[in-house]
Amino acid sequence: MTSIIEQIAKELSVSNASVSRALNDRPGVSVELRERILQRARELKYTPSITARGLATSQSFGIGFFVREKPGISMHSDPFYGEILHGVEQSLANTDYHVTIATLTRDVLLAPLDFRFVRERRIDGMILAGPDIPADAIMTLLQSEIPMVLIDNQLSHSRITCVNSDDEGGAYLAARHLLELNHRKIGALSGPEHWASNARRVAGYRRALAEHHLALPIAHADRTTIESGEEAYRRLIAQHPDLTAICAVNDAMALGAMRASQESGKSIPADLSIVGFDDIPLASLNEPQLTTIRVPKRQMGAEVAQRILALLDNPDLSPVEVLVSVELIIRSSTRRHE
Repeated sequence: MTSIIEQIAKELSVSNASVSRALNDRPGVSVELRERILQRARELKYTPSITARGLATSQSFGIGFFVREKPGISMHSDPFYGEILHGVEQSLANTDYHVTIATLTRDVLLAPLDFRFVRERRIDGMILAGPDIPADAIMTLLQSEIPMVLIDNQLSHSRITCVNSDDEGGAYLAARHLLELNHRKIGALSGPEHWASNARRVAGYRRALAEHHLALPIAHADRTTIESGEEAYRRLIAQHPDLTAICAVNDAMALGAMRASQESGKSIPADLSIVGFDDIPLASLNEPQLTTIRVPKRQMGAEVAQRILALLDNPDLSPVEVLVSVELIIRSSTRRHE
């Protein structure tokens, strides 16, 4: 079946691409030819489509939202990045762009430029979500010259546009909350030290404790899950059995610590106060409910969507880091230490 674009192109003896450029206000068509094409389109009651634009500009109108593969966790079921993704999708709903979701497997991270979305130019821009995407893979993907924005991550030595929550400031608020409750023996649970958000959150905890001349014992894990929180808590409490409070770099690790401490006979918060970070849905559903730092995840998604659209409009924009404000949410997992 012949499309209207093909019909107009045939009638006016021009290329399909020239017709599509005129219909979508793109350069490369003379004034006289543009008017002839638009006049015929009006007669045929034609409405421009994304397909037509793609024909003229080689655009896919796809924006990739990529996270690192996590065994047993799908993109839409992830309580943190699922909310961010929702914010991205809402912000793009009134544009011509759609979101393409994929996970970065081990093979992709070993050869990023062979990633099918990059190699075949299936996307016009990409959002890389999460601190667990290695810097070397990000630097390699930059070589593709596809506009890119990071979320919940940043590079240590290279400038790139990124959107993050105020990790250090939020962690400072959480630790100060424990200090105001008279806790002085406070430990921390963290994922890998080289993850940017982990490092910033630990820095915030340390800054608050340093104001009271207190050290921060810390246990690291290779992941930030409930299970790794349990394991890290056990290591930390074995070395520092007199701790009265725990601050974790995310809610999952905090909930893991809570589970392990309760299994060992401790009462939360009578024997141990625990603070998380992110405010995932499970934080308020747990018993006791988890005191945490609320990250406005949908707002972060909306912000990263606007940043990628701005880069698509002007790839030469200077890199910026956007910090989104966070909020301390006090629930029943913390109490005053007597």
